[in-house]
Amino acid sequence: MAKFKTLNTFHKFLLKAGLLYAVCYFFYELILKKYTRFDQYFIRVIIDACKHILSFLNYKTFSSKEINDFQVFGIDGSNGVWIGGPCNGITLMFLFAIFIIAYPGNSKHKLWYLPLGMILVYGLNLFRIISLSLIAYYKPSYLEFNHTYTFTFIAYTFVFCLWMLWVNRFSIKKENE
Repeated sequence: MAKFKTLNTFHKFLLKAGLLYAVCYFFYELILKKYTRFDQYFIRVIIDACKHILSFLNYKTFSSKEINDFQVFGIDGSNGVWIGGPCNGITLMFLFAIFIIAYPGNSKHKLWYLPLGMILVYGLNLFRIISLSLIAYYKPSYLEFNHTYTFTFIAYTFVFCLWMLWVNRFSIKKENE
């Protein structure tokens, strides 16, 4: 009987996560991207943060205005990196939030874990873009591989680890709660 309960909980998680993903996907694709400039604004915020960090490290940077829903950012002397909707980290933040919301756990913990996790995912995305900018400057031939494989693996592994931390540490009901 306990095995059935576990499967039932898992199926509930899958159902909730699937529904939340569908809602977020349609909201993002059909409303946010279509009727607002939020993506481009968020990319500009990311570029400004990356500029400050690289400026602190004594690099001179450049950035472009929007070109076909993308913006270019880089270190002077390089071709830079193109940053578009798929690269701004919003989808990854949605994915993280969906995992936490859909998985059982104390709502009080969710109220602080969700924003903290999203800030960490945002920080990881800044690290990713800065790293790709440095690769474009020093070793441009390595850019495509690192963009496609290395940082995709790191980003999804990071979100998975944050979720596992939630599952193993914070979603478990303690006797005192």
